[in-house]
Amino acid sequence: MSSWRSWHRPLVVLSFLMALWALVSAVGLVVDDRVLVGAPIWAKPFKFFVSFAAYGLTLAWMLAQTTWGRRTGWWAGNVVVLTSLVEMVIITGQVIRGKRSHFNAETAFDETLYTVMGLTVAVLWAATLVIAVLLLRAPLADRATAWAIRGGVLIALAGAAVGFLMAQPTAEQRAAGNLDTADVIGAHSVGVPDGGPAMPLTGWSTTGGDLRIPHFVGMHALQLVPLFLITLVVLAPRSARLRDAGVRLRLVRVVALGYAGLVALTFWQALRGQPLVHPDAATLMAAGALLAAVAAGVWAALRTTAPEPVSVHAETEPASDSKEFTT
Repeated sequence: MSSWRSWHRPLVVLSFLMALWALVSAVGLVVDDRVLVGAPIWAKPFKFFVSFAAYGLTLAWMLAQTTWGRRTGWWAGNVVVLTSLVEMVIITGQVIRGKRSHFNAETAFDETLYTVMGLTVAVLWAATLVIAVLLLRAPLADRATAWAIRGGVLIALAGAAVGFLMAQPTAEQRAAGNLDTADVIGAHSVGVPDGGPAMPLTGWSTTGGDLRIPHFVGMHALQLVPLFLITLVVLAPRSARLRDAGVRLRLVRVVALGYAGLVALTFWQALRGQPLVHPDAATLMAAGALLAAVAAGVWAALRTTAPEPVSVHAETEPASDSKEFTT
């Protein structure tokens, strides 16, 4: 792994700024009692700032792992920085004005801001895709690390793409037949209006589907899948099995595929207009099948060991109890 000094510095600076901005938003949550669409008005920017801080720092580390297309990766990272800043300036500005930033077509100015924000999100997604391609082509020596990084960024791209679906008019908005004059176009919720009863902290709907759930779960694969591998590496000195690079590789594969299944499951549940906290029998059966598959995969990964390489002198040389471990 490369030193932190080789990380993409503009992305590191972005993460630092986002963290500071998150603190300002936290103060806003305390001192500003305004409510917008059923939630404290500073809740959205706070969550976005925290998310961007983690997103930028993770991409900064991932770009340091690339050995091919470094210049392209540098510029892609810069595009992520610029588009993230534009999006967060718009979101913060709308909060100060007491207006919603997303889905707002109330005035020509609000609609223009939302259009600009939508374009920045699309460009940010494309820049992340470029980084993903570079990571797919990077010759990472450790296969478990390669799976963690590549799996994390690909799942994150899928989760981010859910955001484009939110921007589309809902079935109810289309049925109303007034899209040219409507104040709101698009929604987080499915089957119910935005701003209804919601879960604490997350604000996810408790009466209908919520596309923010697969969006959130998917995007944070960028951090959680590599963190799983880091946990395995930290625990490796205490476990003979985890010291085996093959075991770590198989465990990362299982977790990455299981995580992708979780994103698909929450997406399917949201599209059916079903709250996360009130799953029906079909959702529970699918969740049980996914959990069983992951558990079986973990069991197989821990039980299966790669065959030891056999030396051409194995029949004449005495056996040794010691084994060399390399990383």
